Amino acid sequence: MKFTGNRSDADDLVQDTIMRALSFADLYKEGTNLRAWLYTIMKNTFINNFRKETKCKKIMDSVGNLSSCHLADCASTNQGENKFIHDDITIALRNLDTTYSGPFIKHCDGYKYQEIADELNIPMGTVKTRIHVAKQILQNSLKMYTEDYYKKKNCN
Repeated sequence: MKFTGNRSDADDLVQDTIMRALSFADLYKEGTNLRAWLYTIMKNTFINNFRKETKCKKIMDSVGNLSSCHLADCASTNQGENKFIHDDITIALRNLDTTYSGPFIKHCDGYKYQEIADELNIPMGTVKTRIHVAKQILQNSLKMYTEDYYKKKNCN
C-alpha cells in the first residue's frame, strides 16, 4: 500500500513480487534477511512498472498531438488494418535473432540494462548494443509504418 496507494494495485504488486522472487530464488543467499530481499524485489518491481507506465503515457501524449491529416487517417482505420500491422510486428520480432530479441523484449518490459545483463550473464555494454541493433533491425523491417510514410501516403 505504501508504494501504490490502492488495494488492487498493491495486490498486483505483491503477486508480481512473489513471481519474480520465485523465478530468481536461486539468487537468494541462505542466511540473509529474506524480508529485505523481498522488499528490494518489490521496490524494483514497482519502479520498473512505474517507468513502463510513464513510457506508455508519453506515447499516448504524443498520439494526442497528431495533425489533422493523421486524425483523419485514424478515423478511417479499421480492425483489419490493425491486424495486418500487428502481424507485421509479430513477424519482424520472430525474424529477429534471439541474441537481439531477448534483451530487446526485456527492455520493453521495463527491465533495467543491469538486470538484463545479470539475467543473461553478459556485460551491460553488450546489452545496450544488442538493444540498439534490435531497434535498428525492427525500424528497417517496419519502415512502412513510420510517420514519414504516413505523411506521404495520407497528406499529399
